[in-house]
Amino acid sequence: MIASINGKLEALSGDGAVVNVGGVGFQVFMPTSTLSKLGTVGREVKLYTHLHLREDNATLYGFASPEELELFQVLISISGLGPKLALAMLSTMDIEQLGTAIATGNTELLTVVPGVGKKMANRIVLELKEKIGAGWVSTAELVQENADVLAALTALGYSATEAGRAVATLPPDQNLTLEDKVKLALGYFGGK
Repeated sequence: MIASINGKLEALSGDGAVVNVGGVGFQVFMPTSTLSKLGTVGREVKLYTHLHLREDNATLYGFASPEELELFQVLISISGLGPKLALAMLSTMDIEQLGTAIATGNTELLTVVPGVGKKMANRIVLELKEKIGAGWVSTAELVQENADVLAALTALGYSATEAGRAVATLPPDQNLTLEDKVKLALGYFGGK
């Protein structure tokens, strides 16, 4: 098993990079969140990796943090959810938002990910809610309380990451209506 690689960034593509380690170039596929942290070609990088073996293929997946790698490995443990879909999930949402969506059972937020339908979202929640839930309890309460705001913002075309950031800025006032919360969240985007 290749647990991590540390080397020179040789090339970047839309879904990964080539990292030269001791004269050998490794093709590493990764989520966009990790790709955006790599920097420029020629720079030294360290990636936490997962080697995915199939009978006809060996593919290396890389991540910026051990937590991101761990969540990827938990996701691919679900029957029918392969590495490409797990990468799409980690590219659409950061690990906190994805973990919170699973911990709170927010299947609507999970279906924002291309390739994740209602059936797959339900399976993810069913199989992972207990495994992931413990780490996201306090954040989960905040998101559960504002799940309808997240759904409204994603319906308006904002990404799950953008919607999550906007919801995090909402005041903890329980007397706000859904309409008021959405207006305040939209104000976050206007102030950027």
